[in-house]
Amino acid sequence: MDLNIKRSSVGNENQSWLGSAHGTNAAQSITLDVSTFTKATHYPDGYLKSGLPLMDLGNGKYGLHTGPDATPEDTPVLAGFLFTTTRAPQDVATPIGAALFEHGRVKLANLPVALDPAVQATASGRIIFA
Repeated sequence: MDLNIKRSSVGNENQSWLGSAHGTNAAQSITLDVSTFTKATHYPDGYLKSGLPLMDLGNGKYGLHTGPDATPEDTPVLAGFLFTTTRAPQDVATPIGAALFEHGRVKLANLPVALDPAVQATASGRIIFA
């Protein structure tokens, strides 16, 4: 895992998906498994966009939420959203540190990917969707 301090500029951060400031001061530090994301879709410019839906992979890492399976009861729980734009490593096997927005308001229309209603239901009580 690369924990070296680096400084880079990624342009303007687009957090228009946030519905309020509530919860932004309590983002959780997490480890991302970048192999769960598709480069052409989720980080074509080398940066994972803030607002991507995440799920707990059960191995101490978080990855892209895969959406509902064949039945609603098999839908993985939405852990939250990638809080800030995060640089993807060259080697997708390299885990990276990131921040998880897990409680607050989210504007569905402004997320970088569409979110299925069944997935939204798994975050009931933690995330309010508008």
